[in-house]
Amino acid sequence: MTGLPTTGPMTSGGSSTSAPASGGSTPGGTTTNAAEKAGYSSPLPSPRPHLGHALASEWTKMTSVRSTMWTLSLLVATVVGIGLLLIANTNNEDYDRIPFTTPAIFGLLIGQLSVMVLGVLTMTSEHGTGLIRTTFTAAPERHRVLTAKYIVFSLTAFLVTAASVFVVTLAATIVHSGAGAGRHGSSEWTGALLGSLYVTLLGVLALALGALLRHAAGAIATMIGVVTLPPVIGAVLNIWEAGKSAGETLLQYNAPVALMQLFGLTGNDGGLNAVPGDTAQMTLVLLVTGTAVAASYVVVGRRDI
Repeated sequence: MTGLPTTGPMTSGGSSTSAPASGGSTPGGTTTNAAEKAGYSSPLPSPRPHLGHALASEWTKMTSVRSTMWTLSLLVATVVGIGLLLIANTNNEDYDRIPFTTPAIFGLLIGQLSVMVLGVLTMTSEHGTGLIRTTFTAAPERHRVLTAKYIVFSLTAFLVTAASVFVVTLAATIVHSGAGAGRHGSSEWTGALLGSLYVTLLGVLALALGALLRHAAGAIATMIGVVTLPPVIGAVLNIWEAGKSAGETLLQYNAPVALMQLFGLTGNDGGLNAVPGDTAQMTLVLLVTGTAVAASYVVVGRRDI
């Protein structure tokens, strides 16, 4: 008869059956949510997250995107290519006045832009694609992720930069170490390592700016200004007597002069006799970079994304 409620599907004998209520007892006396009450243990290993996991993740990111290969390849091609070209156009007597690391500095003054671009993209590329949300969801400890980025980028940039400088310096030593080249000590190699470290710190500063600004074009433009504008502004201020003191300071403390200082090109005819020592140049870039890195930890830890 229609209109009568039923409690379940009709059986062949005309009787109805009803399904057991959720969470009720089964004929055997067990409840349907017993598995939930007992808890769940994954058969897969689930170790506690640590910095090593973040390092592996950041290394995978860096090596799996084309921008890394392009920027590092451009760095190597610039430093080695220009360096070998200068070696081919010099003779032994030229190195009586300059160190064997000199040919590498000319390519590095241009190649440092590649390091800074890579530093910016290490952070901003994830913001541009939205991958940063996945990264922070999988690894909620943001300071650990940021630390892994700094470590992976710093080691990669330093090793590639130092290797490029080493190739050029070794080539100059082999080709022009004959008569008339003068005496050369291990301090030249130390200066080359410090110069590679200086360029790496510029890249770390670029990464910090990328974390602060979250915009690739803005961070790259800022870094280019930091590197190229101080000599220009210093030269302009040096024209007027009122700004001469500030102008001389900017002419002494800037990235191009610091690199030339670290590579041993001061004290010659380039008019750079008044530049400060290696310690002062490294201290300045360490202070600026350290301040930006500390600010990036504070900002990344507080904002949403």
